[in-house]
Amino acid sequence: MHGDRVIARIERRHTRGSQAPGSAARAEGRVVQVLGRAHPTVVGIFHYGHRGNFVTPYESRIHHEIIIPSGEELTPQLVARHKAERLPPAESLRLAELEGAVVNVEITRFPRAGVPAAGHIVEILGRPGEFGLDVEILIRKHHLPHRFSQDVLDEARTTARPVGNAEREGRRDFRHLPIVTIDGETARDFDDAVYVERRPEGWHLQVHIADVAHYVGRDSPLDREARLRGTSVYFPDRAVPMLPEQLSTGICSLNPREDRLVMSVLLELDHHGEITDAEFAPGVIRSVERMTYTAVNQVIEGDPVATSRYAALADRFREMRDLALILNARRTRRGSMDFDLPERVLTFDAEGQMTGIIRSERNIAHRLIEEFMLAANQAVANYLELRGLLSLHRVHEKPDPKKVLEFEELAHAFGYSLGVSGLSEKRIAVRHGRIAAPGRTGRGVGARERPMVVKLPSSQDFQIRPQHYQRLTQKIAGKPEERILSYLMLRSLKQARYAVEPLGHFALAFDQYTHFTSPIRRYPDLIVHRMLKWALVHPN
Repeated sequence: MHGDRVIARIERRHTRGSQAPGSAARAEGRVVQVLGRAHPTVVGIFHYGHRGNFVTPYESRIHHEIIIPSGEELTPQLVARHKAERLPPAESLRLAELEGAVVNVEITRFPRAGVPAAGHIVEILGRPGEFGLDVEILIRKHHLPHRFSQDVLDEARTTARPVGNAEREGRRDFRHLPIVTIDGETARDFDDAVYVERRPEGWHLQVHIADVAHYVGRDSPLDREARLRGTSVYFPDRAVPMLPEQLSTGICSLNPREDRLVMSVLLELDHHGEITDAEFAPGVIRSVERMTYTAVNQVIEGDPVATSRYAALADRFREMRDLALILNARRTRRGSMDFDLPERVLTFDAEGQMTGIIRSERNIAHRLIEEFMLAANQAVANYLELRGLLSLHRVHEKPDPKKVLEFEELAHAFGYSLGVSGLSEKRIAVRHGRIAAPGRTGRGVGARERPMVVKLPSSQDFQIRPQHYQRLTQKIAGKPEERILSYLMLRSLKQARYAVEPLGHFALAFDQYTHFTSPIRRYPDLIVHRMLKWALVHPN
């Protein structure tokens, strides 16, 4: 089945007429052993028939129907939780009643030559078109772990104790400061809180991140489950969290007016936004307010109602705005890219039915949190690298030259260019499909049919810098073609990834970068927290 890991016996043959001279032979093979199955369960539509019952998978790349034996007992316990309350109580359900229903099937016999796949129903999800069913299908189609085992839940309940004197011991106490969280209206887990203070020599910035590593011990059941999930997954109407709610929205969430354990990044910055000193410490905070981006933006813009409601914090928010603008200007000077593309937001009515799709509004409040988190992530990465510790970096390498040249060709159609020296003649080669492999010139026999080609530079020799992208984004800002060119620019870049090598972050123009600020919902951040805590305990 699609996605299975297999051992195949390879046979290389030429299919007559299908290979150009000198090209590699087409490879054909036969599967001799299946090492691992990608789909222990399959979600699909159930079909009932007197000659046999089967399920048609939703995954289009699975071409096998799953046979369901007749006479299988279906108990109400098989009904998915989101559907159980809608069905009348019954001691058993009949297969005939499931015609056209969406079910989740556990494979009991995988397909082989002449023998179809078979399985039994483990969940009854509902019928096509029902509200919420599409999300349930996606969760199971992609095999997202969406239920916590009992031992994980038990550990979460045991671990999620209120913060007392024992937990506060050995930590810096920041509870006297007006620290706030700033998130979206629908956010439920708050893993970062901030505080800013203007000083004669510049700025003092505090970024406090939930100390998830205090509650999730290495290689514990909680840790193994979080590592398996890797990240929280967010849908329009719900989330599949990385950690149980006792932690994610409970003791780890920096809820207002409650003591919470944090890892604190304390930065001193000059008037130009350059970091002059960085300190890291385990701490304890008590957030004074759970703010939203909308409310903070209203205060900054002078809305009288919002300003009156948050009078004690109004000046603090304006200081945050000023520092965020300084930090953004500093990044811009260094060539950091900023694709400020609007996201689409689904809107729902009171009953959960989708009512429309709108553009998300981004304001200065979003910007200040972004800048503070970038500064904290960079500071942690620099510290771990300075200590010479093996670390988990978030890297974004230079773009592939061919991708850049292809984008340059498209940008040229709109009258723009990245402005990279020597790119014009190479762009012409891309237009005519004449990018050469290294060492091939196009001359000699057949040169009349195969014109001169241009050799691509290597990634190391290619003099593309983030400033080239940055200048182009500034040129197209506010233009009708801004959106399409911004998306095309993004597609020309490589994807960011995690690595132990400090390869830098091209888009941000940072030499060092990591992920540290979201340990509730992202496992790599939890790893970095553990590394930072180890480094602080072992200063030498």
